[in-house]
Amino acid sequence: MAVVAVVDVTAGPSVGFLPLVSLGPAFAGLVGGWRRTALIGALALVLCAGLGLYDGLFDTRRGYTSMASVAGVTAAGVAAAVMRQRREAELAGVRSIAEVAQRVLLRPVPRSAGHLRVAVSYTSAVAEARIGGDLYEVVTSPGGVRVVVGDVQGKGLEAVETAAVVLGAFREAAHDEPDLMSVSARLERAVDRTLRGEKFVTAVLAEITSTGRVTFLNYGHPPPMIVRPDGAARFAEPPQYALPLGLAAHGTPGPEPYTAPFAPGDQLLLYTDGVSEARDRERNFYPLAERAGLLKDPDPEAALEALRHDLSRHAEGPPHDDAAMLLIRHRTG
Repeated sequence: MAVVAVVDVTAGPSVGFLPLVSLGPAFAGLVGGWRRTALIGALALVLCAGLGLYDGLFDTRRGYTSMASVAGVTAAGVAAAVMRQRREAELAGVRSIAEVAQRVLLRPVPRSAGHLRVAVSYTSAVAEARIGGDLYEVVTSPGGVRVVVGDVQGKGLEAVETAAVVLGAFREAAHDEPDLMSVSARLERAVDRTLRGEKFVTAVLAEITSTGRVTFLNYGHPPPMIVRPDGAARFAEPPQYALPLGLAAHGTPGPEPYTAPFAPGDQLLLYTDGVSEARDRERNFYPLAERAGLLKDPDPEAALEALRHDLSRHAEGPPHDDAAMLLIRHRTG
């Protein structure tokens, strides 16, 4: 409005800059409340009237037309600001409910679980969302620390609903069942009751005890990565991959448990294919094993954050798939 006033005074009444004063209330309606918009509109009317008298425009229709333009834009801006504030209030209510649901579904994992330290990172492929089709949970049970990381086929609310079923079944079974095979059987029954058609869930289950070894069950999921104290990384591949959860009706045998050494100083990284299959501009997959050195920070959360930032730089933009990572270390000190 100040710029328009200066230009109008400099150029004179013949150019016709005066109606541009209405840009003030127009922009105010986009970013401010209705009171601020009305105040800016009133100032614009005063400015328009003063410039109109200075230019002598009220001797003709031009002055009154300019005043009508500013008044009309101000009224439209006030109405737009009122509607925008109502939508923002509704959105804030929906977001608060969604955040509660997200905390219930993917509640924060404990930083300490038995003799272990745990850190988690989750990046959703859906903008403004914190959850999606990836899932994770850590439960301390009498049989040891039990972990699940999985990936539901598809995206959106349907994938979130399936993830809720898997997590609910795991949380209950991990406390009640005596071994990992019994936990997996409970998961299979829960998923078979819920999923229809060709829907499925890839998952890896882990049980970590104080014996220096970790037991895995792999349902068609990317293999966990174990990082040794010297930075060397190896993937805990299963002897034979089994079908994902939800495809048991095809009659194939389930996964066989297998173990891997996990001694103090080692790190265990469980992740989803949003990490291992992230591509750069040349369509190269993310070299997870080569980036194992990024996990050297003594704080597991800081180490995992460094890996997440490197993954984002590799993908050069927002993720095309949900990406979950769970880092487990032995607790020291």
